[in-house]
Amino acid sequence: MAGRAQIATKNSALIAMIADEDTVTGFLLAGVGNVDVRRKTNYLIVDSKTTVKAIEDAFKEFTTKDDIAIVLISQYVANMIRFLVDGYNKPVPAILEIPSKDHPYDPAHDSVLSRVKYLFSAESVASGRR
Repeated sequence: MAGRAQIATKNSALIAMIADEDTVTGFLLAGVGNVDVRRKTNYLIVDSKTTVKAIEDAFKEFTTKDDIAIVLISQYVANMIRFLVDGYNKPVPAILEIPSKDHPYDPAHDSVLSRVKYLFSAESVASGRR
């Protein structure tokens, strides 16, 4: 279809993760992990020693790789780099904020949810519904 973003891979696309150790471990056990020929992984484990610069670099790397379709990021980590997450506007890879064990999900801070609410409110105004 014209205008749709395509994932440029041969057979499949990857899911990237930026989250705490427990969350990343759970997804790795489910088979999400990948290590390429340069020994680069598709995840970043964030702990108290992880710098904001490292999180920013991982986000930029994951959102520019052609083989990644979805970036899962813990919401509390996304809040550390909120300016990057809110400024990202490409459909692929999709950015999804997820809760973590120690930090519950807050819909007020979810950039994707706020965009969807905005689109539906603009659509309902345009169609005369409210």
